Amino acid sequence: MILIHKEWPEQGELVVCTVKKVVDFGAFVSLDEYGGKEGLIHVSEVASGWIKYIRDHIREGQKIVCKVLNVVPSRGHIDLSLKDVNEHQRKDKIHVWKNEQKAEKMLNFVASAAGVDVDQLYAEIGDKLIKKFGNLYAAFEDVVVGDCGVLTDIGVSKEYADITVRVARENVKLPIVDIAGYVSLTCPLPNGVEVIKEALDKASKVEVPEVDIGVSYVGAPHYLIRITAPDYKRAEAALRKVADAAIQIVEKSEGIGKFHRERA
Repeated sequence: MILIHKEWPEQGELVVCTVKKVVDFGAFVSLDEYGGKEGLIHVSEVASGWIKYIRDHIREGQKIVCKVLNVVPSRGHIDLSLKDVNEHQRKDKIHVWKNEQKAEKMLNFVASAAGVDVDQLYAEIGDKLIKKFGNLYAAFEDVVVGDCGVLTDIGVSKEYADITVRVARENVKLPIVDIAGYVSLTCPLPNGVEVIKEALDKASKVEVPEVDIGVSYVGAPHYLIRITAPDYKRAEAALRKVADAAIQIVEKSEGIGKFHRERA
């Protein structure tokens, strides 16, 4: 079951479509996110330039992403463009659409576990989740690393929140980013080796939420810092924080520390 959150698409919106019929003047498609409502791609909107054979560009059964040009609900009319969607937009839209399908399946799991109809559940919590997190899948992603408080804070009942957290943790696999950098550490003091050991120990124990840190020796004076995190922004921030922690300790003992993205 696919929940329909809006009755009609908006002008300029990207939509996922299934090609139903191709004719000389264009193609008729169904809008997968809008209950199969029919749209038309005029031949002039299929591809740039002159089209000799329309089926060289579009065919029945094909899954495509189109841009909405015009919507007339009173006539049930939707004009679409295929040529106005670039490859990056297509891939991004398909990715989001697939995630929303997963999210709607998970919402069905929550409804089943709670003993309510999925439409009733969506009516009670769907808008709250989308307003807070942007879309349903983002809501399930966020509660994986949180707890039910993430949901009760926006008005979701404790019962629904507990079930949603459990379903999310059983079905959502968060993306993982793995990056690395190096620090060069030297200390001229008689106890320089101990200073560097202390610096590496402190660096490895830096606490960054949702981030795993590893520090290892690769050959004096170079040490590898490996970071695993949910996204690049957090990974990069954690990498610099760990490196800075080690460098500060060494520099306090008259040593020298430098950070490198590649081994020096």
